Amino acid sequence: MESETAAPTGPLKGLKVIDLSRVLGGPFCTQTLGDLGATVIKVEPPQGDETREWGPPFEEDYAAYFAGINRNKRSLALDLSKPEGREVLFRLLEGADVLVENFKPGSMEKWGLGYAEVLEKRFPRLIHAQITGFGGNGPFGGFPGYDAMVQAWSGLISINGSPESGPIRLGSPLVDIGTGLYVAVGILAAVHERTQSGRGQSLEVALYDTGVTLLHPHNANWHMAQVTPKLTGNRHANLVPYQLVPSKGRPVMIGAGNDRQFRTLCRVLGREELADDPRFRTNRDRHANRDTLDPILEELVAPWDGEELAMTLMQNGVPAGAALAVPDVLTHPHTLAREMVVKLDGYQGTGMPIKLSRTPGNVRRAPPRFGAHSAEVLAEFGYDDAEIETMIAHGIVPKEKR
Repeated sequence: MESETAAPTGPLKGLKVIDLSRVLGGPFCTQTLGDLGATVIKVEPPQGDETREWGPPFEEDYAAYFAGINRNKRSLALDLSKPEGREVLFRLLEGADVLVENFKPGSMEKWGLGYAEVLEKRFPRLIHAQITGFGGNGPFGGFPGYDAMVQAWSGLISINGSPESGPIRLGSPLVDIGTGLYVAVGILAAVHERTQSGRGQSLEVALYDTGVTLLHPHNANWHMAQVTPKLTGNRHANLVPYQLVPSKGRPVMIGAGNDRQFRTLCRVLGREELADDPRFRTNRDRHANRDTLDPILEELVAPWDGEELAMTLMQNGVPAGAALAVPDVLTHPHTLAREMVVKLDGYQGTGMPIKLSRTPGNVRRAPPRFGAHSAEVLAEFGYDDAEIETMIAHGIVPKEKR
């Protein structure tokens, strides 16, 4: 599947990104930059980005997992273990603004590509973004990390689940995704600083550090009062009520974040006098008496259809949400109205959450086949046909995944 229907339109048009990253955090970051208009060249190792194989489902030479985080990029297959491959990378970096990589700490240095030793001197305006599992220092420094393992080490698994279930992995890889977003923020901060200093710099974001950051509000509770969080299932640790409640249809998430909203909730449920009950007047009162309040709410919600109740509450100013399944969400009228589903010549994916009024981003390239743009990219950087054929013949630029 290959498509290109438009030129970049976003605010990052003209920003050139060389993406050496694989799996999730780095590709999520560079797709975000690409959606916002950056030119992204995805440099893949001879075996390809491993998420091409993380299926099913599959389409052509990649899984849906890969497709979800690699649009708006061109793919160049390049063997960086060969000196000739590293020379190609140096040529790419001559006109680049950003290099993103997520190799184990020390790998770039081993290949003669270290930032402090080589890249900073040779490309003083280059912004080097490194994603690591645990960082380069500390007791875990240099260790590899995947999302679920970092969820465990950073405490996220310990706060997710119920007393009955025990700790449970978060169902979405939020550590990797959060890391990708932090890297994008760091890159944009470095780009802004470069307009003043004229110099690039290196930045690092570790999955572990992101995981610790995502512990809010449990980390804040501990910092203030050394509170060790307990498993609360679908109940909030601080707000009451803020929980999933069964109904005769879908379960409904109800969140009364202040006393006015709680009074409105009670009115909608036909028991407004509960808001004046001394046990439930304030969030402190409700938190202290949540075991009494919960069964009352469950009884009042049980006759309702969850989706109908959620809509009624939202129309009355109380945050609520019916627990929709993924297919329901991705076909929901509001999802479509918000342009959170995009289509491009057979490709369908998730839309862009950043809505810019004057320079919106766009989806112009479907996820690339392995090495689909190798010859095109190399030609743009001054290699002639004979040189390109030689590199292909010697495996420096593989045509097929190894």
